[in-house]
Amino acid sequence: MNIEIGGFFGFIVLVLDLWAVVNIFGSRRGTGAKVLWLLLIILLPFLGWLIWLLAGPRSERH
Repeated sequence: MNIEIGGFFGFIVLVLDLWAVVNIFGSRRGTGAKVLWLLLIILLPFLGWLIWLLAGPRSERH
């Protein structure tokens, strides 16, 4: 099975990943946590963004 992400869907994933990266750099988390989130988003672009969306921002709210 050959799965390719390109075109409009690829552009949307890129924009969402860049949005997540900007938010990660602006967060008050430690350097180690930021690096782990960045690696997850870089290695698994859509899935990493989805995991970050569900687990990342909520963990900072008190």
